Amino acid sequence: MQYMNFRIALTEDNGINRNTFLQKIRTLDHWQLVFVATNGRQCLEELHGLPASRLPQVVFMDLEMPEMNGVETIRVAKTLHPAIHFIVLTVFDDEEKIFEAIRAGASGYLLKHETAAVLQEAVTNVIDYGGAPMSPAVARKALQLMSKAALPDIQGEKSTIPAMITSREEEILKYMVKGWDAKRIASELAISVLTVRKHIANVYEKLHVQSKAEIISLAHQQNWFRS
Repeated sequence: MQYMNFRIALTEDNGINRNTFLQKIRTLDHWQLVFVATNGRQCLEELHGLPASRLPQVVFMDLEMPEMNGVETIRVAKTLHPAIHFIVLTVFDDEEKIFEAIRAGASGYLLKHETAAVLQEAVTNVIDYGGAPMSPAVARKALQLMSKAALPDIQGEKSTIPAMITSREEEILKYMVKGWDAKRIASELAISVLTVRKHIANVYEKLHVQSKAEIISLAHQQNWFRS
């Protein structure tokens, strides 16, 4: 098999695991490492600062991280950058983790002990063939999920707002999605317009969006406020 040049990135909070991954990919000279992030929020920051032509085609994503975990990161990033593939790289092979990752939009799910050759095949699989690479242990779990009908039609299902969004920010975001402006929100919550705008700015920064239309679109796509 002939491999093309691929742009990849890694999001992993554990230093030992980062170094192990980097050692593996040093043997793959056809890969361009775009960035290494230590948590989900930093991953979104890195993606936000890149032109489309330099965005990674595949991001290897850890699940358990501080500030913003892998599932939340994939969910937000897939909405903002739908062309990017996310391959979970983790020690977890339990059904709940697999289910959450698939729901979030992961293209593959590999265990961290996989070799460089497996990583190479996984990237080629998702980019060239639209595949869904999985470690054997994970694939067995996925089949069990399907056999138990654990993957229902999730269209329109409500998802969780990223944990880094505070309760006040969530409250203001909910009113924004209804179409309310800062003045009306301030009156409803009995706070100043300046305070409302500060909270809105914080939400923009945390989720790496640039406009009210973009944040409303994200909220609707993720069904954050679906009753």
